[in-house]
Amino acid sequence: MKSIRLALLVSLALSVSACCGKRAADRAFEAAFVSLTDAVPDAILEIRYFSTYNFVGERIDGYREPVALLTREAAEALRAVSDDVIAQGYRLKVYDAYRPQCAVDHFVRWAADTADVRMKAFFYPDLDKGVLFEQEYIMAKSGHTRGSTVDLTLFDMATEKELDMGGTFDWFGPESHPAFCGDPEAGEYAGGVSPAGRTITPEQFANRMILRRAMVRHGFRALDSEWWHFTLVDEPYKDTYFNYPVKPLHRRSSRR
Repeated sequence: MKSIRLALLVSLALSVSACCGKRAADRAFEAAFVSLTDAVPDAILEIRYFSTYNFVGERIDGYREPVALLTREAAEALRAVSDDVIAQGYRLKVYDAYRPQCAVDHFVRWAADTADVRMKAFFYPDLDKGVLFEQEYIMAKSGHTRGSTVDLTLFDMATEKELDMGGTFDWFGPESHPAFCGDPEAGEYAGGVSPAGRTITPEQFANRMILRRAMVRHGFRALDSEWWHFTLVDEPYKDTYFNYPVKPLHRRSSRR
């Protein structure tokens, strides 16, 4: 009930922000969101869109600092995921969480500039950049902007390396699909080869399933085109696309 009241207050603040100013909307956002590292202190952050190592090749608009923000509800669920995977010998490594609308707009501008292919070799070597809209790798709206979606992988505490998922975050291609080389619902490897001649091993598929099962077990749903992408099933702001910048919140949330 408390989370429902908060969601209603945030929606109201956003609806009146045009007449009452940006400050009211910012305060509402800061009440509804938390810093991921406050809520999930064991998580490792590698915020790719703050860096230049991403499919655009430059820092993305709206990413002022290398922090991660989530709605309180998503952060609480992710804390349960973290406790789950730690018991299995892993930590969560987060690439992105809340994403402001201005960042999505940056992606759209970049995709429209088909001459800019500086990162093609790293993220989309098998695709012509002109198909990114058509194949929905780039879209005008993103679930990340609603605040309850996270992109992540697993860090193996024994090897002190990322768990081998058989592909990199933000790889544009069928190799990133959870169903590539297997059935993610059953968790069964089937093998196979992509049109570009790529494959993943049974171990790599199994590693993807460790992450998927933990996320689904604690209230997240998977995306059928990206093994790293999960959204809270009961997300609180299903129709709200925020544009608050990615930066530390003024009010720090309490830890355990």
